[in-house]
Amino acid sequence: MVKKNQIEMYWDVGSTNTYFALKLIKPLLDRHGVELQLHPFNLGYVFRNNNYELMKESKAKLRNRKRDLMRWAEKYSLPFNIPREFPIKSSRALRGSLVARRHGKELAFVQKVMDRYWEQGDATIAEYAGLRPVAQELGIDPDAFETLAASDEVAAELAAETNRGLEREVFGVPMIIVGDELFWGKDRMEFVEDEIKRRAMAASTV
Repeated sequence: MVKKNQIEMYWDVGSTNTYFALKLIKPLLDRHGVELQLHPFNLGYVFRNNNYELMKESKAKLRNRKRDLMRWAEKYSLPFNIPREFPIKSSRALRGSLVARRHGKELAFVQKVMDRYWEQGDATIAEYAGLRPVAQELGIDPDAFETLAASDEVAAELAAETNRGLEREVFGVPMIIVGDELFWGKDRMEFVEDEIKRRAMAASTV
């Protein structure tokens, strides 16, 4: 259930643009007193079911994408780097976020995991051994964290989140949802803010 002062974001740790979107959306949230509701989205699962392989795109396109990402990092003074190990399996980190949600620390967990991978190049976050220290930093018992994250219950919850996203026409991440409007990518913040303002104005006239 989305609250009145919430907007949503579907994310995956393997998405470069999700890293930037999480950084760029924070000032917007602060300006408008809006909370962010996160939804893990298993991008690898979606890619496999659509026979899409990122690294099989042309070398020219991949080079251009990398340079463009570095432009964004330079523009916003972010310590972003392409990790040596890319892509990685993200399902364990996605599951971990659902465990952190139970402790009210989902956003903090996601931010830490994204920073470890996209700033420090720490690919160990693809495994529970690399996620345990993140849980511990947040005050979550790492043994209980791993046990629950690896459970069938949380696996089913992740599948349900991903499938619900597909039903809502989420085809990639980051996907930011304001009411019924979908905004895909890190470069849609102006449109997201416009929609927040429009909805606030409409609510004030009711």
